[in-house]
Amino acid sequence: MNYAGAVVTNDDVSVVHRRWKCWACGVHLHRSISLVESREASNWRKDSGVGFPGPILRRPICLKAQLVVLNLLAPKRGVKAPVAAAKKKTDKVVSPLFEKRPKQFGIGGDLPPKKDLTRFVKFPKTVRIQRQKRILKQRLKVPPALNQFTKTLDKNLASNLFKMLLKYRPEDKAAKKERLLKKAQSEAEGKPAEAKKPIVVKYGLNHVTYLIEQLVIIAHDVDPIELVVWLPALCRKMEIPYCIVKGKARMGAIVHKKSASVLCLTTVKNEDKLEFSRILEAIKANFNDKYDEYRKKWGGGIMGSKSQAKTKAKEKVLAKEAAQRMT
Repeated sequence: MNYAGAVVTNDDVSVVHRRWKCWACGVHLHRSISLVESREASNWRKDSGVGFPGPILRRPICLKAQLVVLNLLAPKRGVKAPVAAAKKKTDKVVSPLFEKRPKQFGIGGDLPPKKDLTRFVKFPKTVRIQRQKRILKQRLKVPPALNQFTKTLDKNLASNLFKMLLKYRPEDKAAKKERLLKKAQSEAEGKPAEAKKPIVVKYGLNHVTYLIEQLVIIAHDVDPIELVVWLPALCRKMEIPYCIVKGKARMGAIVHKKSASVLCLTTVKNEDKLEFSRILEAIKANFNDKYDEYRKKWGGGIMGSKSQAKTKAKEKVLAKEAAQRMT
């Protein structure tokens, strides 16, 4: 008999006439078949490397279940049986001085080897929100009033501006304490106190809104953005040069704070007027003169790599169909 590639000879199959139930499906059998491998078939299978077990089945089984078993156990068609290796493996010489101790990675055993677990790290919720927010801003359509904060001052101009601002840093706590001490000593001695006001960078949203002179510097990453979203329009209406720079933390370092959303420079010293006028001209050209252009330009709508690949594939198909219609 031949069942799905498995050749079963008369030696392999013996038929018993009894009333039994099939052990596989439970059907009453008038004729049950018990598969017992003969010695010749067993030797042939060992030589060919098929590797069937000795007695395959010793229970009553119906013809349908027998076919299933033979299908499972039979070698696949078109696949040659592996030929036994002619050469015998030589035993390795093991030194008695070095005992082989395989590692046990169970509980309380050896430490497992180090793996890259970056994919399984659960980042803090703040980090996840930041990343999701960044991707959402790329995917969704961003209105022009918010999109203008992505157009920041270029690196060279920003570095020149911050060098200028560092010259006009406000005093820190130690310098203020020293100044007040000197003022108190001069008043105790009866000398007139210096009434000259220092030229420094002004900060704080309310203070800058009240001053709004010479130059206004706005951070691009203020959260919530509604705090400063109206400032560019106000600066343009008042005809005051304004610029958007990267990093509220960088701006905060100038005024001895963790972060600062807005800075303002009211006036500069005479020796810095020439350099300051150059910076103002460049800032006006980049922001004040381009306000109408930025006011109409929407942002976002940048899809992911998979979505872009799908749209490109669709476009190719449409272009191919259009070309076939033309021809």
